[in-house]
Amino acid sequence: MKILIPILTVIYAAIAAIFGVGAVCLLVLAAMELWSAVVPGEGMALSARAATAIESIGLITVALMSLEMAQTVVEEEVVRRVHVSSPTRVRRYLSRFLVVVVVALSIESLVGVVEALHRNPRELPHAAAVAVAAAALLAAWGVFVRLNRSVEELEPEGLSQATSEDAKVQE
Repeated sequence: MKILIPILTVIYAAIAAIFGVGAVCLLVLAAMELWSAVVPGEGMALSARAATAIESIGLITVALMSLEMAQTVVEEEVVRRVHVSSPTRVRRYLSRFLVVVVVALSIESLVGVVEALHRNPRELPHAAAVAVAAAALLAAWGVFVRLNRSVEELEPEGLSQATSEDAKVQE
């Protein structure tokens, strides 16, 4: 099993690099889309320009989510080499992931609402469903954190160990 850990660390680093490359590609596409929305003389209506700019914001949101995932994987799996076993580590790892997902879903729902209002109002319930899903995920995450805190009290050494691992990332 110990021989697999360096191999897994390399795989995690590769996954983080792919997340990073994907984020850069999405940022380039978002910049291109934003540019096409603001360049004068292409005969686009103002509402179409606004919709295109809003779509670029959606791409930027996904790029940000990808960068956050890359950072999480690097910090948790490559730098700290954390094995998610204690309640503290589980809560911290899931919290980092869920922050990214909830924020991205929330922004995407706002983008979807604006796009639906400008293009096809019949799609408004779909965008609202994404917002409801983000809210439900946020509520479930809150319940998880609340329940997990009581479990952490049973294992205080896990919290101190996780806190000491933060020094690896701070350096």
